[in-house]
Parts: sequence; C-alpha cells; structure tokens
Amino acid sequence: MTRATAVPETVTIHVPFRVVKRGGRKEMQMPEGATQPQRMDNTLVKALARAFRWKRMLESGEFATIAELADREGIAPSYMTRVLRLTLLAPDIVEAILDGKQGPQVTLAQLLETVPLEWSAQQISQQVHWK
Repeated sequence: MTRATAVPETVTIHVPFRVVKRGGRKEMQMPEGATQPQRMDNTLVKALARAFRWKRMLESGEFATIAELADREGIAPSYMTRVLRLTLLAPDIVEAILDGKQGPQVTLAQLLETVPLEWSAQQISQQVHWK
C-alpha cells in the first residue's frame, strides 16, 4: 500500500498563550474564550486548610491567643491573622477554590487583602473573578 501524498517530516502548530506567575509557580494562561482545564490552586487550598485548622485550634481552647498559636507555628501573628480571615469567605467561594473553579486572577495575595465580611458583598466584589 502506498500513499498518494507525502507526509511532511515537521509539523508546526501555533498555540496562543502567555506564561503568568501564580502561587509562586509559572502557569500557562490561554486566550479568552479558549477552554482551559480546571486546576486547583494548591497554594490557596493549603492556605484555606491552615486557616480552618487554626480556627479550630483557637475555638477548642487548645491555644488562648493568636500570638500563642503563631509562636508555636513559627510564623508572624500578623500573617496568621490575615490567613485566618479566609475562614470568613462565603461557603460557595471556598467551594469554588476547592473545586478549582475560581478565576485565574484569584490568588492568595489578593484574598489576603481586605475582603468584605458580608457574604453578599464578597459575591458582588468577586463576581468578575469567579467562573
């Protein structure tokens, strides 16, 4: 069996994307409209897990103060306080992060900034960022 047309030895494919830093690592960002596989942001997930663990330790009375817990964990109390604020995120936002459905511009650094306390205000301020 022979082929009627020759198969080229080299095929070039152009894929438009850009490389962005996210959570301390580089990631491909596809152009708008392109489907991108959902990916959990391990940095965000780890921070959420820590925040809820620390909250549980404080609420149980295992540690009396944030300063005491921060000292045991070997981190600055101010950083712990910012991470603990993640426990105030609306449940659907936490779920979106755990499912990898948060927008690509949602990062730990962004969430450690001031986030509204009311869940409805979080939805309004974050609606552009969530898929």
